[in-house]
Amino acid sequence: MILNYIIWNPNPEIFELAIPGIGIIAPRWYGLLFAMGFVVGYIIMLKIFKKERMPVRVLDQLATYMIIATIIGARLGHVLFYEPAAYLKNPIEILMVWKGGLASHGAGIAIIIALLIFSKKNHKPFIWIFDRIAIVVALAGAFIRTGNLLNSEIYGVETSLPWGFKFVSTDPSLLPKHPTQIYEALAYFGIFLFLWLVYLKRNGRPRPGFLSAMFFILVFTFRFFIEFLKEPQVNFEVGMALNMGQLLSIPFVLFGVGILIYIYRKKNKGKAAKAA
Repeated sequence: MILNYIIWNPNPEIFELAIPGIGIIAPRWYGLLFAMGFVVGYIIMLKIFKKERMPVRVLDQLATYMIIATIIGARLGHVLFYEPAAYLKNPIEILMVWKGGLASHGAGIAIIIALLIFSKKNHKPFIWIFDRIAIVVALAGAFIRTGNLLNSEIYGVETSLPWGFKFVSTDPSLLPKHPTQIYEALAYFGIFLFLWLVYLKRNGRPRPGFLSAMFFILVFTFRFFIEFLKEPQVNFEVGMALNMGQLLSIPFVLFGVGILIYIYRKKNKGKAAKAA
């Protein structure tokens, strides 16, 4: 008998370790993959900085900005966009990141703000920094969604497709669901490869703003459409024509389109000036 679904029930914890006087420590796959996004991203950025003869100390400072912005932004994004009332009743839980609740849109906003501060402090154009950061952020997204898969969370609606997953530990219905974590992870990895190859093809000198624009357009357009396959993350999304993830994605897509229009108008003006 061939089943038309996949039974999915991994242990989200890598191992358990009992430490006298402290208790049980149980690191999770999600945390490891979240950290791996930063580690692999740092290695790639190190190659970029060496290629462009930038000081490593500047990269170390940039990495600090990115880590702080990602964690704080993702947490506050979830609190403000998805469950503000619940956290207002018990504000101390905002600090309890280990209980879950991170929003990529919040991380995106915080990263933009952090890079604006970083660029001003280091006298480097914001668009130069984001063009390069966009490459590794796309890859980090793939790591994070893989972590969501191992946590059996943020899955899709019911499906009859043969790759539907039964999320045994978290879904009481035990119906096959779209593994939207895999869809997103593959998409973000593909976007990373595209941005990285464009960077290499241009020998480390892509048209300013192009990588940033494509990052915003590709990542958040995909995020917008994949949300149609996801189950509501919070109760207020039930019955909404567009859920919170989609509403938050639209400004990012428009921002990317705006950058693209700007750089090509600038290019055409340059050509016109030369022709004159």
